[in-house]
Amino acid sequence: MMLRPTEIQIESTRLLIKPFSANDADAAFSFITPSLTRHMAREPPASRQDFDGVWRSWVPSIDDGSDYVFAIRQRADGSFLGLAGLHRVRTESPELGIWIREDRHRNGFGCEAVTLVAHWATRTIGCESFTYPVAEENRPSRRIAESLGGVIVESRATPKYKSVVYRIPRRPVASEV
Repeated sequence: MMLRPTEIQIESTRLLIKPFSANDADAAFSFITPSLTRHMAREPPASRQDFDGVWRSWVPSIDDGSDYVFAIRQRADGSFLGLAGLHRVRTESPELGIWIREDRHRNGFGCEAVTLVAHWATRTIGCESFTYPVAEENRPSRRIAESLGGVIVESRATPKYKSVVYRIPRRPVASEV
């Protein structure tokens, strides 16, 4: 049974994570800066119109369950925190990704969000493991992968930076704990 995006809600005491929708576009665009994207494969969109083209391209994949982009919000006040990704869902090892707006770094939101998405994907989709590519110099993001038991399985050179790819084991579901 395929879940409709409107049925997906991942929660913790601090976070509310839902598939990206048009309602998230203004907030997301306002926090995508050159300094935020220095460790991301893409540069920030040049305009809101460019970003609209990007997020609209996510919707069909979210709808068919093949690729998810999630909006992360603080549960207490609904403030936008960033985006989490679960990409290439139908592969052996889907890819996790995260960005948190810069003024909210160092609060553990990134690690918490990635952990929640990985648990959800294990429980709901049956993911057995995950990949997590990250810029070699991005120590905070590397700590997220390592905190989830990730080990480096590959190194890559991208046009922007050198990266490493972590393999993260499946997250235990409640019955396994």
